[in-house]
Amino acid sequence: MSVHPHAGKAARPENRINIGRLVSDYFLQTPDVNVVEQKVSFGTSGHRGSASKLSFNQAHIVAIAQAVVEYRQQQGITGPLFLGKDTHALSEPAFADVVSVLIANGVNLVVQDDLGFTPTPVISRLIIDHNKSSDDAADGLIITPSHNPPADGGIKYNPPHGGPAEGEITKQIEGRANEIMATQLRDVKRLDYSQALESSLLTKRDFIHFYSNELNQAIDFDAIAKAGINIGVDPLGGSGIHYWPVIAKQYGINLTVVNPVVDASFAFMPLDKDGKIRMDCSSPYAMAGLIAMKDDFDVAVGNDPDFDRHGIVTKSGGLMNPNHYLAVAIHYLMTHRDWSATAKIGKTLVSSSLIDRLAKHIERPLSEVPVGFKWFVDGLHSGEYAFGGEESAGASFLARDGSCWTTDKDGFVMTLLAAEILAVTGKDPYQYYLELAEQLGQPCYGRVEAVANLTQKKVLTELSADAITADTLAGEKIEQVLSHAPGNNAAIGGIKVVTENGWFAARPSGTEEIYKIYAESFIDNNHLERIISEAQQIVSTAFTDAGL
Repeated sequence: MSVHPHAGKAARPENRINIGRLVSDYFLQTPDVNVVEQKVSFGTSGHRGSASKLSFNQAHIVAIAQAVVEYRQQQGITGPLFLGKDTHALSEPAFADVVSVLIANGVNLVVQDDLGFTPTPVISRLIIDHNKSSDDAADGLIITPSHNPPADGGIKYNPPHGGPAEGEITKQIEGRANEIMATQLRDVKRLDYSQALESSLLTKRDFIHFYSNELNQAIDFDAIAKAGINIGVDPLGGSGIHYWPVIAKQYGINLTVVNPVVDASFAFMPLDKDGKIRMDCSSPYAMAGLIAMKDDFDVAVGNDPDFDRHGIVTKSGGLMNPNHYLAVAIHYLMTHRDWSATAKIGKTLVSSSLIDRLAKHIERPLSEVPVGFKWFVDGLHSGEYAFGGEESAGASFLARDGSCWTTDKDGFVMTLLAAEILAVTGKDPYQYYLELAEQLGQPCYGRVEAVANLTQKKVLTELSADAITADTLAGEKIEQVLSHAPGNNAAIGGIKVVTENGWFAARPSGTEEIYKIYAESFIDNNHLERIISEAQQIVSTAFTDAGL
């Protein structure tokens, strides 16, 4: 994809959404469950869509909320449900609808005391904390489309383990929600929102101070404070914006929020690579504002709207590649935490092979799983995994004592870890990365997208290793062709082809009419381009062989 001429520049008037029309569409437009694009559809991070496209409307939300109630009843989940929301425009009306449905169904609901914003990792931590000492299991819902553009909305369910729901759970909720929509919502119980807010079933709690009090279980704040690390923070208008001042004051760290604005149009954001507003803290275009301030701070950090992703900016290297920071975080944690030597490093199969080399170098077990943070949940919960990370800048790790911290991605701890690394080692994360690359090899990483219809996406999802007949890739012998992840033998939903110094993975998007190719070379960028070109040929051949 070519770079838009306005990428990295200030949003223009035509880039801004009409919030009034968007919210009106949420209430007034009626989706047709017989149209695929208008059905409830859970991807790797819940159901997402836009009211103007009839894919995230009131009907979707009340149906999903009712389906979650019924799932809880079937599973005997009787504890409280923690409800959070981010700063997208559609999150507010969706929050009100979810409250109305859950209270009407007799669910004990816990929300932020001022009905304000709550990040994803906070909901995860609340669930885990409650379930450590109660027989009545708690679960949660977070209303967020993550880093998606301002016109989008989203909702995701976290069961009692505190992490993203597994596929069998989301499939059940998705199916029931579509049944409810197909019968004109007749099975939905709803209470007037103002009445729901007065219900004894609704508890308002200070999530901000709870989470801040907990954070020192994961991060060495004493080291950060003692070293006087100067931290710049851009919340990108997200749900953690009111957490940072509380954290800074409580732990006595030198932290400045460089952008205190919350605006549901996100009009303050520089445009992303494609010329759209997108709160992607791993994009150098979306993070252009913070990158311009890199010399003002020892380390600068950003997060997406629900704070499950992280972006790290250093004086020495600017915005770090997410894969590079994952490797740095893993090496630091494995050499500075007193964790079990058998606890695994978890990575998704499209994350850098630098992590594979690192795990071998420090003699720690590695587990490679398919795309989706849900594959790390059980391991983080049990302590089998010390760390779980994705190339899309999402990760979490164990508490300092080796117990479970969160089972969902936590942008707070990943950004604060960057300051801890600098405080303890005297090296910022990019300097740390350069030392690792000098020892283990310099990776060149890329990702491309191509249009694919539903039939082509299905072929790619079901592709077997035997279907790949090529012997070489970019001049090297193919050593492995994978259709299942080696860490848990779960289906990739695509393929991965590996050589000595490179690899590619191809898989369809769960939400768009495209497929993605991820690739990496430990030789150079020319070799990477050859890998990507031949990967595209291999996928095209698979489509041709399938008669497409």
